[in-house]
Amino acid sequence: MAENIENAIDENSYILRSQTNFDENREKEINSTRSSLPLACFNFINSIIGSGVIGIPYALHRAGFGFGMVLLILVAYITDYSIILMIKCGHISGKFSYQGIMEAAFGRPGYLLLGILQFFYPFVAMVSYNIVVGDTVTKVLIRLTGMATTSFFAKREVIVLLANLFITIPLCLYRNVSKLAKISFLSLICIVFILFSMLVRIGEMSHKVPDNQASWKFFNNDIVPAIGVMAFAFMCHHNTFLIYTSIEEPDEKKWEIVTHVSIMTSLIVAVLFGLAGYTTFAAYSQGDLLENYCWDDDLMNLSRLLFSVQILLTYPIECLVTREVLENSLFKADPSSQVSDNTHYVITLAIIFITYLISISTDCLGVVLELNGVLAAVPLAYVLPALSYLRLSEGSILNREKIPAVGVVVFGISIALFGVLFLFIDFDKFNVCSHGAVMGYCLPQNNTENFSSIFSEKTWNNKSVNSTNVIPKMRISTPIPHVNRKIPLF
Repeated sequence: MAENIENAIDENSYILRSQTNFDENREKEINSTRSSLPLACFNFINSIIGSGVIGIPYALHRAGFGFGMVLLILVAYITDYSIILMIKCGHISGKFSYQGIMEAAFGRPGYLLLGILQFFYPFVAMVSYNIVVGDTVTKVLIRLTGMATTSFFAKREVIVLLANLFITIPLCLYRNVSKLAKISFLSLICIVFILFSMLVRIGEMSHKVPDNQASWKFFNNDIVPAIGVMAFAFMCHHNTFLIYTSIEEPDEKKWEIVTHVSIMTSLIVAVLFGLAGYTTFAAYSQGDLLENYCWDDDLMNLSRLLFSVQILLTYPIECLVTREVLENSLFKADPSSQVSDNTHYVITLAIIFITYLISISTDCLGVVLELNGVLAAVPLAYVLPALSYLRLSEGSILNREKIPAVGVVVFGISIALFGVLFLFIDFDKFNVCSHGAVMGYCLPQNNTENFSSIFSEKTWNNKSVNSTNVIPKMRISTPIPHVNRKIPLF
């Protein structure tokens, strides 16, 4: 068994490999790319905690606070179970890659279907990271420097472009994910500081935010969109074999440790984000929670910058997966071969450029999280791993060991189907973000009473916030005009 695992590892292509034979003289080179269990956990946690985590309060509002918490724990548990199923499938089939087990279970159609989803999910995740950077860093710079909003460097398109040029592109050009382990640890430090800042601001912001009749309901009927956001937040299956094959002498026992630690840590972070965010803003929680805070709050501005750093450091891991799908599907006749450096660079730059173009066309993170969660994360995280296990493992489908997998398949298919159905039925409700508007409770001319009348439940659920867009500066500059953008669906 250990020999089969050795034959599935290559520092240049972790993900889309069915089975590869290596010469003995490359053993040292392979081992040099391995990471310890703590570093594997850091990488795995970092691949989970991204832009989706700040959408948890928004998901709690959509599902209802009490029921939302139950759903959050359920999603984490099912995610943990499905990840372990994937590695079991790898050991059953002898193919240690997601597409390898899909091909073993369902042949070429399964391989192609997974390739499409495996490309789509991290690709859209990269778009969401750029959205956060563009909206957040731009406004923080305006606040700190006092530059006019018409300035060249005050445009979100320019900020995202600079971030791509100087941060994401150099990191994305790495071929080996293990080199990002220390960077993963740094991004987790950023998350800890952001949580601390949110907890510190609960009391102060709670006095500013008005009451809303939609707040603190145990149950709301927008369950499917909420699960979509949560599934997006916990989605890491496209990185499973990438992380697994980076472990020194990997086996199922070690992987269970990495999985349990990573999912539990991520659940704790998600719960803390959910509690801190929903306690503060309740029914006013946006898809990008940091948009709820006032722009003259410099502690939260620092948190915004750190969160931007954190997701910029997660961006390369998603890019690695997206690039591997393209390289192995379109540019490799032999999966054990390596594309040329020029091809590697061109593919990487093309991916980053396309995600950049899409991200500057929208600033509504909640929509991106819901769509990617329902259409890509749910099938990738729940449906396909469980179906592969049911197909590859021996015994009846009613076997005691298989019944939980059947439940996961039913759960995943139901969420995906209802998600697509609600997408068309409630199409007009997808425009639910503030589009960069300064929240009314942050404006001196608005008190709690008149703000409550402006932001009725109907207005909040169906329209973007229509308030004066004036970001407080350290010195006077031009106000930001309100732009009510229509959100393109990807």
